[in-house]
Amino acid sequence: MITEPGFSRRSTGPNSRVALESIAGFEFSTLSLVETIGVMHAWLAVDEPGTARMFVCGNPHSLEVARRDAPFAAALRGADLMIPDGVGIVVASKFLHGRIRETVCGPDVFVRLSRDMNDRLPGKRVFFLGGMQATIDALTAKFSLDFPNLVIAGAYSPPFRSEFTAGEDKELVSRVNAARPDLLWIGLGAPKQEKWAFRNRYRLSVRVIGPVGAVFDFYTGRVKLPPVFVQRLGLIWLFRFFQQPRRLWNRQVNGVKFLCRVVLGRKN
Repeated sequence: MITEPGFSRRSTGPNSRVALESIAGFEFSTLSLVETIGVMHAWLAVDEPGTARMFVCGNPHSLEVARRDAPFAAALRGADLMIPDGVGIVVASKFLHGRIRETVCGPDVFVRLSRDMNDRLPGKRVFFLGGMQATIDALTAKFSLDFPNLVIAGAYSPPFRSEFTAGEDKELVSRVNAARPDLLWIGLGAPKQEKWAFRNRYRLSVRVIGPVGAVFDFYTGRVKLPPVFVQRLGLIWLFRFFQQPRRLWNRQVNGVKFLCRVVLGRKN
Protein backbone atom coordinates (compact mmCIF):
# COMPACT_ATOMS: atom_id res chain seq x y z
CA MET A 1 0.00 0.00 0.00
CA ILE A 2 1.44 3.39 -0.99
CA THR A 3 1.10 5.79 1.89
CA GLU A 4 3.04 8.82 0.69
CA PRO A 5 0.95 11.94 0.04
CA GLY A 6 -0.09 12.26 -3.58
CA PHE A 7 -0.01 8.52 -4.29
CA SER A 8 -2.78 5.97 -4.63
CA ARG A 9 -3.62 2.73 -6.34
CA ARG A 10 -6.31 2.01 -8.89
CA SER A 11 -7.56 -1.32 -10.11
CA THR A 12 -7.17 -1.52 -13.86
CA GLY A 13 -8.44 -5.15 -13.79
CA PRO A 14 -8.32 -7.88 -14.58
CA ASN A 15 -6.32 -8.76 -11.46
CA SER A 16 -4.09 -5.71 -11.70
CA ARG A 17 -3.55 -2.59 -9.63
CA VAL A 18 -1.44 0.31 -10.81
CA ALA A 19 0.39 2.80 -8.61
CA LEU A 20 -0.78 6.31 -9.43
CA GLU A 21 0.77 9.69 -8.80
CA SER A 22 -1.22 12.92 -8.51
CA ILE A 23 0.11 15.83 -10.56
CA ALA A 24 -1.87 19.07 -10.92
CA GLY A 25 -5.04 17.29 -9.85
CA PHE A 26 -4.74 14.39 -12.28
CA GLU A 27 -3.64 10.82 -11.55
CA PHE A 28 -0.83 9.46 -13.72
CA SER A 29 0.40 5.92 -14.03
CA THR A 30 3.92 5.46 -12.68
CA LEU A 31 4.54 2.40 -14.87
CA SER A 32 7.35 2.10 -17.39
CA LEU A 33 6.60 1.55 -21.07
CA VAL A 34 7.15 -2.20 -20.76
CA GLU A 35 4.89 -2.41 -17.70
CA THR A 36 2.23 -0.30 -19.43
CA ILE A 37 2.18 -2.67 -22.41
CA GLY A 38 1.80 -5.56 -19.96
CA VAL A 39 -1.34 -4.01 -18.47
CA MET A 40 -2.85 -3.40 -21.90
CA HIS A 41 -1.96 -6.94 -22.98
CA ALA A 42 -3.91 -8.22 -19.96
CA TRP A 43 -6.90 -6.09 -20.98
CA LEU A 44 -6.84 -7.58 -24.46
CA ALA A 45 -6.37 -11.16 -23.27
CA VAL A 46 -9.69 -11.24 -21.39
CA ASP A 47 -12.08 -13.55 -23.21
CA GLU A 48 -15.34 -12.25 -21.77
CA PRO A 49 -16.57 -9.05 -23.42
CA GLY A 50 -17.25 -6.29 -20.94
CA THR A 51 -16.71 -2.62 -20.26
CA ALA A 52 -14.11 -1.20 -22.59
CA ARG A 53 -10.84 -0.20 -20.95
CA MET A 54 -9.59 3.22 -21.97
CA PHE A 55 -6.17 4.83 -21.70
CA VAL A 56 -5.26 8.45 -22.42
CA CYS A 57 -2.01 10.29 -23.06
CA GLY A 58 -1.48 13.09 -20.54
CA ASN A 59 0.97 15.93 -21.10
CA PRO A 60 1.40 19.52 -19.85
CA HIS A 61 -0.58 20.98 -22.75
CA SER A 62 -3.54 18.64 -22.26
CA LEU A 63 -3.68 19.37 -18.53
CA GLU A 64 -3.75 23.10 -19.18
CA VAL A 65 -6.50 22.69 -21.79
CA ALA A 66 -8.46 20.54 -19.32
CA ARG A 67 -8.45 23.41 -16.81
CA ARG A 68 -10.73 25.31 -19.21
CA ASP A 69 -12.63 22.34 -20.67
CA ALA A 70 -14.68 20.44 -18.09
CA PRO A 71 -15.74 17.56 -20.41
CA PHE A 72 -12.09 17.03 -21.37
CA ALA A 73 -11.05 17.00 -17.71
CA ALA A 74 -13.79 14.45 -16.99
CA ALA A 75 -12.54 12.26 -19.83
CA LEU A 76 -8.95 12.33 -18.54
CA ARG A 77 -10.05 11.54 -15.00
CA GLY A 78 -12.45 8.85 -16.19
CA ALA A 79 -9.84 6.86 -18.11
CA ASP A 80 -8.58 3.59 -16.68
CA LEU A 81 -4.99 4.71 -17.23
CA MET A 82 -3.33 8.05 -17.98
CA ILE A 83 0.21 7.63 -19.24
CA PRO A 84 2.93 10.32 -18.85
CA ASP A 85 3.16 11.43 -22.48
CA GLY A 86 5.69 14.23 -22.20
CA VAL A 87 8.96 15.12 -20.52
CA GLY A 88 7.17 17.90 -18.62
CA ILE A 89 5.29 15.27 -16.62
CA VAL A 90 8.56 13.52 -15.72
CA VAL A 91 10.12 16.85 -14.67
CA ALA A 92 7.07 17.69 -12.56
CA SER A 93 7.16 14.25 -10.91
CA LYS A 94 10.82 14.61 -9.99
CA PHE A 95 10.21 18.09 -8.59
CA LEU A 96 7.35 16.70 -6.49
CA HIS A 97 9.54 13.79 -5.30
CA GLY A 98 7.43 11.38 -7.31
CA ARG A 99 8.10 8.05 -9.01
CA ILE A 100 7.63 8.69 -12.72
CA ARG A 101 11.01 8.13 -14.34
CA GLU A 102 10.27 7.87 -18.05
CA THR A 103 7.87 9.19 -20.63
CA VAL A 104 5.40 6.71 -22.08
CA CYS A 105 4.61 8.29 -25.43
CA GLY A 106 1.68 7.51 -27.70
CA PRO A 107 3.85 6.51 -30.69
CA ASP A 108 5.80 4.04 -28.54
CA VAL A 109 2.63 2.53 -27.09
CA PHE A 110 1.10 2.16 -30.55
CA VAL A 111 4.07 0.28 -31.99
CA ARG A 112 5.00 -1.76 -28.92
CA LEU A 113 1.44 -2.87 -28.18
CA SER A 114 0.87 -3.78 -31.83
CA ARG A 115 4.09 -5.80 -31.83
CA ASP A 116 3.09 -7.54 -28.58
CA MET A 117 -0.34 -8.40 -29.99
CA ASN A 118 1.16 -9.63 -33.25
CA ASP A 119 3.52 -11.98 -31.39
CA ARG A 120 1.36 -13.09 -28.48
CA LEU A 121 -2.27 -12.49 -29.45
CA PRO A 122 -2.51 -13.37 -33.15
CA GLY A 123 -5.91 -12.89 -34.69
CA LYS A 124 -6.83 -9.87 -32.58
CA ARG A 125 -8.83 -7.28 -34.46
CA VAL A 126 -8.08 -3.56 -34.66
CA PHE A 127 -10.05 -0.57 -35.93
CA PHE A 128 -8.64 2.83 -36.90
CA LEU A 129 -10.86 5.88 -36.47
CA GLY A 130 -9.67 9.32 -37.57
CA GLY A 131 -7.24 11.03 -39.87
CA MET A 132 -7.56 11.99 -43.52
CA GLN A 133 -8.39 9.28 -46.03
CA ALA A 134 -4.86 9.39 -47.45
CA THR A 135 -3.49 8.79 -43.94
CA ILE A 136 -5.89 5.91 -43.33
CA ASP A 137 -4.90 4.30 -46.63
CA ALA A 138 -1.19 4.57 -45.82
CA LEU A 139 -1.77 3.41 -42.24
CA THR A 140 -3.65 0.24 -43.13
CA ALA A 141 -1.14 -0.68 -45.84
CA LYS A 142 1.87 -0.29 -43.54
CA PHE A 143 0.18 -1.90 -40.54
CA SER A 144 -0.78 -5.02 -42.49
CA LEU A 145 2.86 -5.46 -43.54
CA ASP A 146 4.35 -4.77 -40.11
CA PHE A 147 1.86 -6.84 -38.11
CA PRO A 148 0.57 -9.62 -40.40
CA ASN A 149 -0.87 -11.69 -37.54
CA LEU A 150 -3.40 -8.99 -36.67
CA VAL A 151 -6.70 -8.35 -38.43
CA ILE A 152 -7.61 -4.85 -39.58
CA ALA A 153 -11.32 -5.06 -38.82
CA GLY A 154 -12.00 -1.60 -40.19
CA ALA A 155 -10.75 1.93 -40.75
CA TYR A 156 -12.71 5.12 -41.20
CA SER A 157 -11.93 8.76 -41.87
CA PRO A 158 -14.94 10.66 -40.48
CA PRO A 159 -16.03 14.11 -41.68
CA PHE A 160 -14.09 16.93 -40.09
CA ARG A 161 -16.03 18.45 -37.20
CA SER A 162 -15.02 20.29 -34.05
CA GLU A 163 -17.65 18.09 -32.37
CA PHE A 164 -19.84 15.30 -33.73
CA THR A 165 -23.60 15.46 -33.45
CA ALA A 166 -25.56 12.83 -31.53
CA GLY A 167 -26.56 11.26 -34.83
CA GLU A 168 -22.95 11.16 -36.02
CA ASP A 169 -21.89 9.62 -32.70
CA LYS A 170 -24.45 6.87 -33.17
CA GLU A 171 -23.31 6.21 -36.74
CA LEU A 172 -19.63 6.01 -35.74
CA VAL A 173 -20.36 3.68 -32.82
CA SER A 174 -22.44 1.43 -35.09
CA ARG A 175 -19.65 1.35 -37.67
CA VAL A 176 -17.08 0.33 -35.06
CA ASN A 177 -19.29 -2.27 -33.39
CA ALA A 178 -20.23 -3.87 -36.70
CA ALA A 179 -16.51 -4.55 -37.30
CA ARG A 180 -16.15 -6.34 -33.91
CA PRO A 181 -12.66 -5.04 -33.07
CA ASP A 182 -10.77 -5.87 -29.90
CA LEU A 183 -8.82 -2.61 -29.96
CA LEU A 184 -10.00 0.77 -31.20
CA TRP A 185 -7.27 3.27 -32.09
CA ILE A 186 -8.55 6.85 -32.33
CA GLY A 187 -6.68 9.63 -34.12
CA LEU A 188 -9.11 12.54 -34.00
CA GLY A 189 -6.80 14.90 -32.09
CA ALA A 190 -7.07 16.10 -28.50
CA PRO A 191 -9.32 17.00 -26.80
CA LYS A 192 -11.95 15.86 -29.32
CA GLN A 193 -10.84 12.21 -29.34
CA GLU A 194 -10.77 11.80 -25.55
CA LYS A 195 -14.17 13.40 -25.13
CA TRP A 196 -15.65 11.26 -27.90
CA ALA A 197 -14.19 8.07 -26.46
CA PHE A 198 -15.36 8.85 -22.93
CA ARG A 199 -18.83 9.86 -24.10
CA ASN A 200 -19.29 6.64 -26.05
CA ARG A 201 -17.18 4.08 -24.22
CA TYR A 202 -20.16 2.22 -22.75
CA ARG A 203 -21.73 1.91 -26.19
CA LEU A 204 -18.57 0.54 -27.83
CA SER A 205 -18.22 -3.25 -27.99
CA VAL A 206 -14.42 -3.28 -27.76
CA ARG A 207 -11.90 -4.34 -25.15
CA VAL A 208 -9.50 -1.38 -25.32
CA ILE A 209 -9.84 2.22 -26.52
CA GLY A 210 -6.67 4.16 -27.32
CA PRO A 211 -6.94 7.85 -28.28
CA VAL A 212 -3.45 8.59 -29.64
CA GLY A 213 -3.68 11.92 -31.47
CA ALA A 214 -1.14 12.40 -34.25
CA VAL A 215 0.24 8.85 -34.01
CA PHE A 216 -1.37 7.85 -37.32
CA ASP A 217 0.66 10.59 -39.02
CA PHE A 218 3.85 9.63 -37.18
CA TYR A 219 3.51 5.94 -37.96
CA THR A 220 2.92 6.52 -41.67
CA GLY A 221 5.74 9.06 -41.91
CA ARG A 222 3.44 11.90 -42.93
CA VAL A 223 4.81 13.78 -39.92
CA LYS A 224 8.47 13.11 -39.24
CA LEU A 225 9.56 11.83 -35.83
CA PRO A 226 12.96 12.84 -34.40
CA PRO A 227 15.86 10.40 -34.01
CA VAL A 228 15.35 7.69 -31.38
CA PHE A 229 17.72 9.29 -28.87
CA VAL A 230 15.69 12.51 -29.00
CA GLN A 231 12.51 10.50 -28.41
CA ARG A 232 14.08 8.74 -25.44
CA LEU A 233 14.95 12.13 -23.92
CA GLY A 234 11.27 13.05 -24.18
CA LEU A 235 11.97 15.91 -26.58
CA ILE A 236 9.54 15.07 -29.38
CA TRP A 237 7.73 18.29 -28.50
CA LEU A 238 10.86 20.39 -29.17
CA PHE A 239 11.56 18.66 -32.48
CA ARG A 240 7.96 19.22 -33.61
CA PHE A 241 8.06 22.84 -32.45
CA PHE A 242 11.00 23.60 -34.73
CA GLN A 243 9.09 21.95 -37.58
CA GLN A 244 5.83 23.86 -36.97
CA PRO A 245 6.53 26.82 -34.63
CA ARG A 246 3.36 28.79 -35.44
CA ARG A 247 1.03 25.82 -35.09
CA LEU A 248 2.58 24.52 -31.88
CA TRP A 249 3.39 27.78 -30.13
CA ASN A 250 0.36 27.53 -27.86
CA ARG A 251 1.44 24.06 -26.72
CA GLN A 252 4.79 25.42 -25.57
CA VAL A 253 3.15 28.31 -23.72
CA ASN A 254 0.88 25.84 -21.96
CA GLY A 255 3.90 23.72 -21.04
CA VAL A 256 5.50 26.70 -19.30
CA LYS A 257 2.23 27.55 -17.52
CA PHE A 258 1.95 23.96 -16.31
CA LEU A 259 5.47 23.84 -14.86
CA CYS A 260 4.99 27.22 -13.17
CA ARG A 261 1.78 25.92 -11.62
CA VAL A 262 3.58 22.82 -10.33
CA VAL A 263 6.44 24.87 -8.85
CA LEU A 264 4.15 27.38 -7.19
CA GLY A 265 1.78 24.73 -5.91
CA ARG A 266 4.26 22.37 -4.27
CA LYS A 267 3.94 22.04 -0.53
CA ASN A 268 7.30 21.22 1.04
